[in-house]
Amino acid sequence: MRAAVLHEVGAPLRIEELELDPPKAGEVSVRMLASGVCHSDVHRADGDWGEGSIHPIVLGHEGAGVVETLGDGVTGLELGQLVALNWYYPCGACERCAQGREWLCTGSRSTEHLQMDGTTRIHTSSALDVRAYLSIGTFGERAVVPAQAAVPMPEGTPPEVAALIGCCVSTGIGAVVNTANLLPGVPTVIVGLGGVGLSAVMGAVLRGADPIVAVDLDPAKLELAQDLGATHAVSGGDREAALQEIHRITAGGAAVAFETAGVTAAAELTISSVGRGGTAVLVGLPAVGARASFEVFGVVDGSMHIVGSLYGWTVGARDFPLYAHLFLDGRLPLDRLVQERIGLEDVNRAMDALRAGQGARRVIVFEARSERSP
Repeated sequence: MRAAVLHEVGAPLRIEELELDPPKAGEVSVRMLASGVCHSDVHRADGDWGEGSIHPIVLGHEGAGVVETLGDGVTGLELGQLVALNWYYPCGACERCAQGREWLCTGSRSTEHLQMDGTTRIHTSSALDVRAYLSIGTFGERAVVPAQAAVPMPEGTPPEVAALIGCCVSTGIGAVVNTANLLPGVPTVIVGLGGVGLSAVMGAVLRGADPIVAVDLDPAKLELAQDLGATHAVSGGDREAALQEIHRITAGGAAVAFETAGVTAAAELTISSVGRGGTAVLVGLPAVGARASFEVFGVVDGSMHIVGSLYGWTVGARDFPLYAHLFLDGRLPLDRLVQERIGLEDVNRAMDALRAGQGARRVIVFEARSERSP
């Protein structure tokens, strides 16, 4: 199979031919149809999150494809079935999984980029092991993944939409629906309008928040956010002017504000956007070690909450199909997130666009497509 491989932090990805082993017990092989290019791939490639010695590795973690082979003991999946891939596959056996908090699973080996048995299924022609980013490596034409990472999607779901549901959609909408449990009529602010932030805007519209204030530096993203249902657009270029406008629109500050950019300045702006008794939900992941500051007196005096939301507190088997059904019903225009459909050879250009803050999502569309078996 062809795949985009990171060999060295800071270096461009290389498109290479790799060998893929068949799935072992509890695993499935998937032929990839689509993969979003996410800022988390950029963070990994640029060394923002450490792990500098884990090379080579197939990047990509926002993907969808069709099931090609079932390993021994796998149930609940069918050959030819479209699946979205969960980048933090749950072990299903730890205490957090039993509590329904799969995003905190302690048994997953996803962040080691390995299968449950601690090995990888990808190799070079010279038998050098290659890891799959977050155990799914969606920048490859095929992948072997733990069965619990493959979530069946409803008939008619476009592969590009299914891929985005696997990360940015679930992270953004999940922060709104799961983490904040946003209620109708609640004044809401979303800071950062990449794929995650625009998904949060759609989630806020779905929940009936009002007003919905979208904040970003890019006029094109602000316009798209309003097209998707944001009631107000505020430029974040001047912090004090932005805060003044946010507090004016929300009559004293947001009840809930979401930071989705993964930038410390955005986190600080988000916290300052919240009114008395409100909640700041921090969704974006900056570089390891990055620190933000806020006025402690204001947080305490205003009885404010600051909450972290990893992966939108997603339970893949529950949330992925739900978002797909809402898309198919016309209630979530998730296809509007697709800025451009590209080939695998354009992956470095797409990552450079993310570094420059350009656009929502560029999606790799793999040439080979299969229909589900009858």
